[in-house]
Order: sequence, then structure tokens, then C-alpha cells
Amino acid sequence: MKAKREHRVALSPAAVAVLRAQPRYEDTDLVFSSPMRGKTRNPVSDMTLTAVMRRLKLSATVHGWRSTFKDWAAERTDYANELSEMVLAHTIGSAVEAAYRRGDMFEKRRRLMTDWAEFLAGLG
Repeated sequence: MKAKREHRVALSPAAVAVLRAQPRYEDTDLVFSSPMRGKTRNPVSDMTLTAVMRRLKLSATVHGWRSTFKDWAAERTDYANELSEMVLAHTIGSAVEAAYRRGDMFEKRRRLMTDWAEFLAGLG
């Protein structure tokens, strides 16, 4: 991570359902793996989402999804800016503030991500 600290990802119930629906393979602990090459599975490449988006003829980028999330959080919710920054694993505040900020607001981030998932599903 760019911030050089652990980043726990707060998942919405919808995201957890997607993860639980993934096939599990005995030969890897990866959640999303590429097809087997030889005797080992590899992580999906960084171009996998881009390729899927191109096949779907979407004129978006993977980074654009992050930007869309940030715009939505700022314009359509009352969540604090620092919370959406933490979701995106951005460094928050100055070095002094970072030294005093020990928590990661995990439960608040989970609520934010649940609201985001509901928005994407047309429920929010």
C-alpha cells in the first residue's frame, strides 16, 4: 500500500455474497485466480477488469470507478470526506494527524460501502 500501513477492506453484504459465491480451489488461497498455467494458479492480471469492461463496451476505466465512488460519497451522502478517503486507502491529513489517528473507522467504512452497494443496485 502507498500509505505503508495495513489496509483492511470493509465489505458490504453484497460484496461478501460475491466472494462466497466464488469457486474455491485446493491449490491456491487466491479468491480471484487466473486459469491454471502449469501446476499453479496466478492472480488475475491488472488488465482483467479493463478487458471485461472493453468486452462490455463500457467507456469507463477501473480508476474511473474509484472517482465515481468519491463523487457519489461527496455529493450524495453526509459521510465525512476523511471516511471516503480511508475507503480509497488514501493518506489522511498531516504526519502529525496520522501519528495520532490509530483507528481505521472500520464499521463506519462498512456502512458507507453498504450504502454504495445499495446505490449501485438501485436501492439507495
